[in-house]
Amino acid sequence: MNRRRLLQTVAAGTAVLAGCSNTSTESTATPASTQTGTDTSLPGGIYVQSFRESMSMQGVTAAGPYEVAFMYTSPHVFWNMTGRDRSRTPRSGDIHAMAVVWDRDTGRIVPETGLSLTVRRDGELVSEEVIYPMLSQTMGYHYGGNFSLADSGETPTDGEYTARISVGGVPDGVELTGSYAGRFREPATADLDFSFTETDRDEVRSESIDQAGQPGALRPMQMEGVPQATAPAVDALPGTVFGTPNSDDAILATGATPARADGGDTYLYVSARTRYHGMVLPAMALSVERGGETVELTRTLDPELGYHYGASVPALDSGEQLRVVTDVPPQTARHEGYERAFRQMSPVTVTV
Repeated sequence: MNRRRLLQTVAAGTAVLAGCSNTSTESTATPASTQTGTDTSLPGGIYVQSFRESMSMQGVTAAGPYEVAFMYTSPHVFWNMTGRDRSRTPRSGDIHAMAVVWDRDTGRIVPETGLSLTVRRDGELVSEEVIYPMLSQTMGYHYGGNFSLADSGETPTDGEYTARISVGGVPDGVELTGSYAGRFREPATADLDFSFTETDRDEVRSESIDQAGQPGALRPMQMEGVPQATAPAVDALPGTVFGTPNSDDAILATGATPARADGGDTYLYVSARTRYHGMVLPAMALSVERGGETVELTRTLDPELGYHYGASVPALDSGEQLRVVTDVPPQTARHEGYERAFRQMSPVTVTV
């Protein structure tokens, strides 16, 4: 898939999507401080974000073949991506709503489903905001956005609200293989009641991190019953892994397995993940140059390989060099600590 086509399909799938953040702590439920993302004192690539935060977990519900967890924290700044360009979305609203979507059967996160969210109180529409696919150091891949629970300038009413969560389905640009074939294409919707009270708000606490701005990343949070979007460990990938080169703090584990049913002698794949904790990096366009030819890799979700980029190719020769090219970096929003990484991704080379 070429760069223009990927940008068009990702834009179509994320017109009503978003992203967010973080983990447990102390202190008060004030909005977390956020780096500008352009501070020249910050390192290139991934750096430790300036705060650690808890959230208010509101529940899990079924939606078609999925399980969806819904939670919120204080409003956040985040950055959206268009190609390699980054744009800052300011903090606003009353909560930063977040959702995680996974397959009920396998427990694996399903990226690129698309997701929309509306909030109602007593049946009346309260908020309907854009919600984006998102990368966060502590939440990994998820959806989220800043939502208002009252008119501008007014204080939200304490009490019960209803979140309507609509999962759009995996777009045709993502191949579904193995036991995933034929699944996840249809939309699904579920309602989940949530509470916004002083008790809930007291669960949202933030503390500063002494190592803020240093190369590295906070540990992903562990949420009981909610999986993380982690790529398979390199030594668990099938076939032969030729290398794990780093491109702008994206690790591109490149390998091959015997031919699959769709033809070719070999299945060539790249399993892309973050440098420090192996979080999945979806919505990219990758290609591989070999012997003067270019092979475009397809975004693919597979039970064994997880979310990856792959293509069937003629047999690979021992000693052959493969040049992995990032035509489009991950088209997901990023929270602090990730907004400087996975953007200017240079080509990398592995040897078969």
